[in-house]
Amino acid sequence: MKRRTVLSMEQALSLPSATLRFAQLGWRVIRIESTPTGAGLPGDPNRYIGSRVADDDRRSYFVAPNVGKEAIALNLKDEAGRQVLQRLVRELDVDVFCCNTVPSRYEALGIDYRTLSAVKPDLIWAGISAMGPQYPEAPGYDPVMQAMVGYMEVTGDPNGPPMLAGIPVIDLKAGDELYANVMAALLERHETGRGSQIHVSMLQAAASWLITVLPLIDFGCQPSEITRAGNEHRKFIPTNVYPTSDGYVFLAIGSDVQWRRLTAIPKFAPVANEVRATNEGRHREREAIHRDMAAVTSRHPADEILADLRGATIPATRILDIRQVRELPQLRDKLTRTTMPDGRVIHMQPMAVDVEGARGDLPFPPSYGADTERVLTQAGYSANEVATLRSAGVIA
Repeated sequence: MKRRTVLSMEQALSLPSATLRFAQLGWRVIRIESTPTGAGLPGDPNRYIGSRVADDDRRSYFVAPNVGKEAIALNLKDEAGRQVLQRLVRELDVDVFCCNTVPSRYEALGIDYRTLSAVKPDLIWAGISAMGPQYPEAPGYDPVMQAMVGYMEVTGDPNGPPMLAGIPVIDLKAGDELYANVMAALLERHETGRGSQIHVSMLQAAASWLITVLPLIDFGCQPSEITRAGNEHRKFIPTNVYPTSDGYVFLAIGSDVQWRRLTAIPKFAPVANEVRATNEGRHREREAIHRDMAAVTSRHPADEILADLRGATIPATRILDIRQVRELPQLRDKLTRTTMPDGRVIHMQPMAVDVEGARGDLPFPPSYGADTERVLTQAGYSANEVATLRSAGVIA
């Protein structure tokens, strides 16, 4: 796979998570951050979130999404800074430009598609925003998006309040959509020679995942079908968390065949009856089934229950915490890694999909503006020109 160059005006999580995937492929990813304004800490606010693990601007929350990248600081509010950006796009032969600021700022900062494609016509331009350019002032924050697009309404106990997902799923979904659409655009460019622009709306991307609930409205669904169901599955019964004598297990029955295999296990035989032979019948006795299942599982240790379920080819597991997930034999050797400035190795999340030649070890994230001078030199700026830009506050 050809090594591409990605220039990304990024902050927070949604876009950094997307460009991380390019870095994992071995592509060059240069992140642009703003020069100091005096109004707060410089650059990406996420630099300063979490515990201090390396130095003040590379804290724990910032590390994993930003390994393997370079960092420059550029003042795009200044015309000279916008000229630097255009020169970088041209001289570094940038394949992809990305941003995740509000669309109302695109033209003022000189990062809009029209401006940058005039510099490099085959440029792939991709932006993430809350709701797309039709809503140019809307800020995009994952928890607010979860509330707005119905995720909170369908998450949590049916007798409790709406709840956030435990992972910033909309940020990550938007990042994955940008990654996928950039790949498709690069393929199109290979065939046509033309660049393109991509607008990822966090709201629309998140709504595309409502596939199991939103279409049910037009089928005259019951309110319970499109609201919170706790740990149950709304359709397949029994699918739930059940207590054991030494913890909890989660099991999922996805068909009548699996139900027959479950109730053929001697200890689960009392849960069966004629009505429950079909999933439709199990819906009618939903609450009683969950009580009966819990009465069985609570009398036995988790390992015994899980061994029975494995023997019947029924999906089931203990509920693992994050430390246990890290040690799963299926994942342990797939974790990506970075090395701290003090030599400590940090294990991070695996790649989503194994890719031949991808990077499992990535350099530690750069400190704020660490690569500015080197990158500008590569774009043809002399030492005197770089010094002039720095003294004028155009770079940092």
